[in-house]
Amino acid sequence: MKVILTEKISKLGHIGDTVEVATGYARNYLLPNGKALRWSKGNVALFEAKKAELHARHESAKSKAESEVKSVESAKFHMIRSAGDTGHLYGSVSSRDIARMLNELAGVAVESNQVLLGNPIKTIGAFDTKIALHPDVIVPVKVYVAQTQDEIDALVAGKVLTFGTKKIEDEEVAPQPEAADEVAPESKTQAEEKADEVADNESASE
Repeated sequence: MKVILTEKISKLGHIGDTVEVATGYARNYLLPNGKALRWSKGNVALFEAKKAELHARHESAKSKAESEVKSVESAKFHMIRSAGDTGHLYGSVSSRDIARMLNELAGVAVESNQVLLGNPIKTIGAFDTKIALHPDVIVPVKVYVAQTQDEIDALVAGKVLTFGTKKIEDEEVAPQPEAADEVAPESKTQAEEKADEVADNESASE
């Protein structure tokens, strides 16, 4: 679908740009949120009439976002989560979780799509992400995820967390659990020991 942007949209275009987007994206997000107009000669004229107002609104939103930068930078994104022996979480930390925490910690309201996390966090560790307060105001933040506040304090201090034989430290993703075929030899040994025990008992009874 061809639309006229009424806001700057990251990786899409600036105010006034005419762009082609997926129909669902336009109908479900851009149009109902007032971020774009369906392209038509009438709407081109409408945009031109409101162009100055839209640019003023853009600058106002940018100024507001810039005033919130320090609040975001000072927020401590410390997520306490349960995890297994290898440091893998029971669940995950999503963009929605981070957006909610930012609102609770700093009173800065953002949508989950303004948290540029990518894939959800599924391991204990320290993770870099960014908060897009505005298309022109992007704030880098670090998210710490651990089972206790003591573990988080250790990560903040740059220390290494050890889970079994595995180590997790700042900027590192926890390793995947061992594959089943890697633990199979141990199971086989246990079975053989049981078989030997049964054989010994039968020999003793004879």
